[in-house]
Amino acid sequence: MPIKPLHYAFLLLPEFSNLCLANAVEPLRAANHFAGARLYDWSLLSLDGKPVTTSSGLSIAADEKLNSLSNPDMLFVVAGYGYRRQASRRLKQELQYHARAGCVLAGLDTGSYLLASAGLLDGYKATIHWQELEAFTEEFLEIEVVPDRYVMAKNRITAGGATTTLDLMLRVIARDYGEAQALDVAGVLIYDQHLTAQDPQTGLALRGAGRLTQKLIEAIAVMRDTLETPLKLGALAKAVGTSQRELQRSFRDQLQTTPQRYYLHLRLGLARGLLLETTQSLGEIAARSGFSSAATLSHAYVQHFGQSPTNSRRTWRGSG
Repeated sequence: MPIKPLHYAFLLLPEFSNLCLANAVEPLRAANHFAGARLYDWSLLSLDGKPVTTSSGLSIAADEKLNSLSNPDMLFVVAGYGYRRQASRRLKQELQYHARAGCVLAGLDTGSYLLASAGLLDGYKATIHWQELEAFTEEFLEIEVVPDRYVMAKNRITAGGATTTLDLMLRVIARDYGEAQALDVAGVLIYDQHLTAQDPQTGLALRGAGRLTQKLIEAIAVMRDTLETPLKLGALAKAVGTSQRELQRSFRDQLQTTPQRYYLHLRLGLARGLLLETTQSLGEIAARSGFSSAATLSHAYVQHFGQSPTNSRRTWRGSG
């Protein structure tokens, strides 16, 4: 083992996920504990050195500001909501500086977008949170975007979200100090490492909801893949090899809803994400989320969220 501990720095952007950060840092702490030595040091950063508010409203203190950081072994960009607004010229320049200095750069959750916006993922394979995969793929044509849980591509690393970050950190520890060390950490965290980097973020994640039957899991996966062109109930049932009646019964008994309502819930979730995180018109968003027109989307949106799409976007932008 190296005498000098590895230094991993975490740049926290407003509205990041505390779970994502915890899943990145706790494995490092556990590795130190099992080794009885400082295998890792870590520091929390913000752009200005001030505390950062997470997506759940917690305030996390930063150890230092980004431009005072000196030669970390790896710099993790931890982002969540509002990530497009955070892609400032200053942030891009700071990330480019660390890339030129030879630092390994990692994007967690939507942190991948910030690396990509700085041109630091061009020519690499990368991933991002599954809800952003389609838009990410369309925007960054020089990146080989994959739906994997995480990607380790030389000096660029990306992970889809909170639980995939834990998978990633265990693999990082195994790379740094060996498989035995990673197994010790997984054991103390009571974590079953049964997924690989290449497993998809969504379909297998549904299997964690143990009460769901296989047919229902498959139906939800098909729904998520067809939000832009929703299937009729009969076609959906046929796609998963069951009857309409059985599919309706599964949704009613296991999710207390109907297939149609759940489909609409997913489509409106996609629409809301596009509304808040992009500048696309309401008509474009309607098309992307399977609505026949902006008016149809607006009506469904008000029924579901209690306010119009325009008010949602205005409120969101005003809070940034």
